[in-house]
Amino acid sequence: MHGQTMAQFDEMKGSEGAVRSCYRLVEDWLAKTPPGLLAARRAQAELMFRRIGITFAVYGEKEATERLIPFDIIPRIFNHSEWVKLEAGLKQRVKVLNMFLADIYGEQKSIRAGIIPADIIYRNACFRPEMVGHRAPHDVWVHIAGIDIVRVDDNDFYVLEDNARTPSGVSYMLENREVMMRLMPDLFAAHRVAPVENYTNELLNCLKSVAPQSTRGEPNVVVLTPGQYNSAYYEHSFLADRLGVELVEGYDLFVRDDVVYMRTTRGPQRVDVIYRRIDDEFLDPLVFRPDSALGVAGLMNAYLAGNVTLANAVGTGIADDKAIYTWMPEIIRFFTGEEPILKNVPTWRCREPDSLKYVQSHLAELVVKEVNGSGGYGMLVGPHATKAQLETFAQKLRDDPSNYIAQPTLSLSTCPAFAGDRIGPRHVDLRPFVLTGADGVHAIPGGLTRVAMTEGSLVVNSSQGGGTKDTWIIEDAPDAVQ
Repeated sequence: MHGQTMAQFDEMKGSEGAVRSCYRLVEDWLAKTPPGLLAARRAQAELMFRRIGITFAVYGEKEATERLIPFDIIPRIFNHSEWVKLEAGLKQRVKVLNMFLADIYGEQKSIRAGIIPADIIYRNACFRPEMVGHRAPHDVWVHIAGIDIVRVDDNDFYVLEDNARTPSGVSYMLENREVMMRLMPDLFAAHRVAPVENYTNELLNCLKSVAPQSTRGEPNVVVLTPGQYNSAYYEHSFLADRLGVELVEGYDLFVRDDVVYMRTTRGPQRVDVIYRRIDDEFLDPLVFRPDSALGVAGLMNAYLAGNVTLANAVGTGIADDKAIYTWMPEIIRFFTGEEPILKNVPTWRCREPDSLKYVQSHLAELVVKEVNGSGGYGMLVGPHATKAQLETFAQKLRDDPSNYIAQPTLSLSTCPAFAGDRIGPRHVDLRPFVLTGADGVHAIPGGLTRVAMTEGSLVVNSSQGGGTKDTWIIEDAPDAVQ
């Protein structure tokens, strides 16, 4: 491993500099479309998003706590053959995440075999000892996963991180597609684009498939939200509406005789499956945080009694941990006997003395992340850091090295974007969404492409000013088939 920046890949022009087959029609369209029309389409898209009410709350900002995520109207495109490889890797990874979670809360074979150190599990803030010895309904722990992917060349995709707790962003994937179909009907019609609109049907089927065995008749599914002040509240209400289920807060539910009920105007109604968008520690004040007003007293008793299914399962947050991430290649080999289809980004574990020494001496070249960090917070991007920031992180590493991992400065691939008044390359990543139900694992074709709206920036997180674009999986051109 080494600290230098990985090579940059242009997804439109490829490594050879010639426009790739999947982008040829887009290139022709961009050549024929004046910047004024692109700007008008962008303004129309923004107006549509405002009318829909698709906003994102930004914590800590005094002004405009609700704002639009910037939307880029130039789609990101993959050939079907590229997606097939990516899909296989996503399914393998999510399948293993479920196996790993079942193991660490069950027989713990991976710990006993020395695949992963015991202290990494037991000292993890997201490890839930309450789940030890308990099986998740139908042995599914991660029902909805968002796996963050970066591309570095024609053939190589890297997993940047796993989101197995409460992954967000799917509403933007669906709304981006709807807006593109309305604003760019000719460009859309010129391609055979794999649909994403059936995501909510697949999600509902997935959730119903894991209902408790005690369920009578059609399972009753609800979406549990922390409320309107949560940053992803729009998505919670959007999904409940699209799923055709109730959006509830903690006070809408109660537990009696280890069964969860929803308060309705027609009296209590039993709840079988809860798609929860609340972190573990707020779910049940009798088990986790006693000051939580967001959860439901007695919910864990009902869950452990097998009378309600929680999606995702309690305790899945440990799979989001960036320290666990570093062992995923070994975990995949241990549980499947297969090589990982998707690579991990080379990573130094700062808990290990040799790695810590390397990171400390190459801090200005590396990206350093908290193992439990998310959203682009709590991290250092060495090449863009000030001297003071580097000194601050050097001290953090000395104080608590096990809380950090470090990686090379990935030069994320670029796609054309219309930013300001011109078209230019912008760095992107991809969050595909993967569903796991009683009938297996399904990856939705495409996902949410996040784009850095500032030229040269590698920060794609919406909470840090990044935007989104529609992601198209299209049929291969004859010369694109490998």
